Amino acid sequence: MRLTNVFFLFTFLLIGTTVKAQQEKQPLREVLQSIEKQFSVSFTYTDENVENVLVEQLPTNLTLTQVLTFLSNQTGLLFTQLDQRFITISRPLLKKTITVCGILEDNETHEKIVGATIQAGDKFVVSDKDGYFELNDLDDESVLLIKSLGYEAVSVAARSLVDKPCTVFSLVLQPSYLSEVTITNYLTTGIVKKIDGSLSIQTQDLGILPGLTEPDVLFTIQALPGIQSIDETVSNINVRGGTHDQNLVLWDGMKMYQQGHFFGLISAFSPYLTKEVNLVKNGTSAMHSDGVSSTIDIQSDDEVTDVFTGGAGINMIDLDLLAKIPVSPKVSLHLSGRKSIADIVETPTYRSYYDRAFRNTDVTSNSNDTLQTGEQFHFYDFSTKLLYDISDKDKLRVSFLKIHNSIEYEETETVNGTPESKVSSLEQQNLAGGVTYSRLWNTNVRTTGQWYLSNYDLNATNFDILNDQKLDQENQVLDMGIKLDARVRLNDHLDLLSGYQFYEVGVSNLEDINNPPFYRLKKTVLRTHVVFSEASYTSPSGYTNVRAGVRGNYFSKFGEIRIEPRLSLNHKLRESLSIELLGEVKSQTTTQIIDFQNDFLGVEKRRWVMANEEDIPIITSKQLSAGLHFHKKNLLISMEGYGKWVNDIITSSQGFQNQFQYVRSTGSYTTLGIDFLINKRFSKINTWLSYSLAKSTYTFNELIPPSFYSNLDIRHRATVGVSYQSKHFDFSAGVNWHTGRPYTEPVSPNSVVDSEINYEDPNTSRLANYWRVDFSANYRFQFNKHIRVITGFSVWNLLDHENIIDAYYQLDNDDQLIYSQRNALRFTPNVMFRVEF
Repeated sequence: MRLTNVFFLFTFLLIGTTVKAQQEKQPLREVLQSIEKQFSVSFTYTDENVENVLVEQLPTNLTLTQVLTFLSNQTGLLFTQLDQRFITISRPLLKKTITVCGILEDNETHEKIVGATIQAGDKFVVSDKDGYFELNDLDDESVLLIKSLGYEAVSVAARSLVDKPCTVFSLVLQPSYLSEVTITNYLTTGIVKKIDGSLSIQTQDLGILPGLTEPDVLFTIQALPGIQSIDETVSNINVRGGTHDQNLVLWDGMKMYQQGHFFGLISAFSPYLTKEVNLVKNGTSAMHSDGVSSTIDIQSDDEVTDVFTGGAGINMIDLDLLAKIPVSPKVSLHLSGRKSIADIVETPTYRSYYDRAFRNTDVTSNSNDTLQTGEQFHFYDFSTKLLYDISDKDKLRVSFLKIHNSIEYEETETVNGTPESKVSSLEQQNLAGGVTYSRLWNTNVRTTGQWYLSNYDLNATNFDILNDQKLDQENQVLDMGIKLDARVRLNDHLDLLSGYQFYEVGVSNLEDINNPPFYRLKKTVLRTHVVFSEASYTSPSGYTNVRAGVRGNYFSKFGEIRIEPRLSLNHKLRESLSIELLGEVKSQTTTQIIDFQNDFLGVEKRRWVMANEEDIPIITSKQLSAGLHFHKKNLLISMEGYGKWVNDIITSSQGFQNQFQYVRSTGSYTTLGIDFLINKRFSKINTWLSYSLAKSTYTFNELIPPSFYSNLDIRHRATVGVSYQSKHFDFSAGVNWHTGRPYTEPVSPNSVVDSEINYEDPNTSRLANYWRVDFSANYRFQFNKHIRVITGFSVWNLLDHENIIDAYYQLDNDDQLIYSQRNALRFTPNVMFRVEF
């Protein structure tokens, strides 16, 4: 554990050099911004009332009323809550009284606005038929709040209206849709459970989680019940018994076919440019298809910024940069980039990840006569977004993202007494770009259109020097489409969303061998037309929320139509107790097949293929779940039972490494389970316990036996965690435990018969139970008015427990049985340093 001591010493030395710059108080303006996000409120005030005002850090777990009282005591200012959303800030002492007036009109039509409310402290009036209002005997420190149904609220200092003709205020239309949030701080801060059953991860507010120095959206969702990665990667996320390719992963509305760096060990999406991640396990909106297991919708920041902000950070794997650049009042540019640092320095963290990623692959498995003289591995990602608010009603967004991984390694062998060297390589990348235009026609109607393209490319060149053989492999996906939708607010309780989508997906697979000559290229293209519609209803009491929709898919190549109903219902039995019912029918046209022996140097064993309705059918699924949620003050108890039935899967997509490894058959799987979560907060301390019980079973009628446990049948899974948050310091620790995955043992003692492994019934044995303890801590301080510094330290697998995540058997050239296993990450520390400005 000497390495641990070194990293702890490094971190605390770093903190010690900067602690003198620590400020005990923080600007009131920054605190107000944080409160607005946390409680969904809006403050109105004059700049001079909050300028240069400092306050102490807010105690945790306060109600909004308690927060306002705390700030009032700290500053001497008056905080007046006008309604559930708007709060005015003013000075308590009356300077003098004034009279103000104004005229309200629509900024587009210039029609006068009747019946708007204008409030200043405890005084308010309503605009008349000419849009006119007048307020008398106002404190000159007052702030006017102008509100009218369907328009954005306006706040203005009363003193700015004195000694002027009546000011004309042009109000801007604002869409208003039904309430969405039902539970805030689900598991930890920054995770919100919505009325429709989905979970929203708001990265800017996300609390610290064990084992992570920085937010990682794809690792964060694995902390939720019913979701895990059977091999600790983000490229193999399993939701309720499903394989990773059954997850629809979207970035700004575009499907991503690659999601990780280090071939799955690190998420490829910048957490600092990501604004929100929506996770749907069931009850998917009718506007989404594909992904019969889940939808992971990643959305980047969508607000035009008027102030330059940015950041830079480094950890023991990579470095990153972020910039949000205002170009004009209506245009801003967001840039984010990340690159591995292995070409500069190989840290112990990098080496641990490297060994985990490439263990038992061609990169590390060499014959005794082969000399591997070196390897070069690197990754990077780059994203940019142009935001243009053409007008108050029209918005244009242009998004671009590139994800790249590559490795090269040189091998040298002696051929006929002469050393000969060749370089093998593997390159994987996903490029996505899209243009989105939205228009707000009036207070009740918004339309959105998007054109997008997503291109995935995986290439490998593998040399066998001794046999003078070169193998080239390629897997490419080109996904291009358009989406059009309209959201209409029919009344205060009912919304309607309808739209059309067209997408064309082409998949190609290439194998090219020089000796003996062999060439195979297979291309498939599928065009799909989609119409969808769904209605969202909230009862007048707000206790009942229903979203029901239907999606119609027309697969032109097969002349086939599939109808997919969707349902989400949430009803409050009382203020703190609600029930939930979710259901969906979905289909999926792309899947991944796995070839452990031959694919891409053994590093990337999955290749995308397209359904052809012959040996690769369209995957279909049905899912139904019912939940009960109790949420009162600082206690959350949630329980959900579900059934999931997925048909038309193929054996080659399931990763068999037993008697079915080379068998091609079509079947199904069924998963029945219960997800449970209890989350309790105590002031600055947050604790949670999650537990999942699930049974996942295959049915392949052509196999013997036809039914057996799924390769992803993790029967029991539990996580326990605790976190502590204070003004400058955050700490989190947790334990992850689950039963071992199924695998197949050979029959003893007759394990080899006729040069083939004689297996027992499939998946009747299990690996040892998996358990891991993780730890994270970070420290932040305000270096000056504009710069904040964050440093952090984490350990993955703190107790260095050896976890086996896979086991299988092979035969050598002499028909001798060889047992192989893959181990999870061992003790892996990481250190982070970041500057934000």
